[in-house]
Amino acid sequence: MARPTYPRAHEPLPAPLPPESRTVGQLVAETIKLYGDRFFAALPLGAAVGVLDVVEFRHSLVTQTLLQWAFAPVLTAAYVRGAAIVTGAEVTRRSALNAFVAGLIVFAPFPVLFRIFVLPGLALFALFGLAVPAALVERLGVRAALRRGLELGRADFGHALGGIFTLALVYILSRYALLFLLRTQSDQTQQVAGFLADLVLAPLVFLGPALLYGDQVARARAD
Repeated sequence: MARPTYPRAHEPLPAPLPPESRTVGQLVAETIKLYGDRFFAALPLGAAVGVLDVVEFRHSLVTQTLLQWAFAPVLTAAYVRGAAIVTGAEVTRRSALNAFVAGLIVFAPFPVLFRIFVLPGLALFALFGLAVPAALVERLGVRAALRRGLELGRADFGHALGGIFTLALVYILSRYALLFLLRTQSDQTQQVAGFLADLVLAPLVFLGPALLYGDQVARARAD
């Protein structure tokens, strides 16, 4: 059997695939690369998730769900900012407000669906979550952005759901790996570690969907 060949250290890596044929793995890799390129601009996005996790630490599922709704404006604002960083769209007050309201609407059922079972919450976001970058880039109103989000989500739903799921998985597994190492430490130490992990890792879940937006736009045009 022929042995696989790999690029040598001095050889350039293969060029990334275009958005219309980009794989889920490459979407995640491009998200990580973009995060590294815009690290200081994107890092504050993780604070929204970090503060939420500190506040809901050791609370019941019902309380955690209520807290997620309370933090919805902060999390949505972080997503809007992440979409602006990735797309480079010129943000106006109107486009930011439309993106923010669309994001709040999409997020509203998410805490319940996520608590019932993770996948329905991610599927909802895959179907409608691209309304936020659509509102920014395409200057759409709230209703038009939600319709556009659904159109883009359905353009290649498997890619959209796979991308959202994999980004969430990378974040969750990385975070829990750190907390597992600190499982014997005090609650306060775990909270601090959890916040720092969120601060560094959570920006990926805000930046990735904006890259996914470009993938789905290209796929919608190809249909």
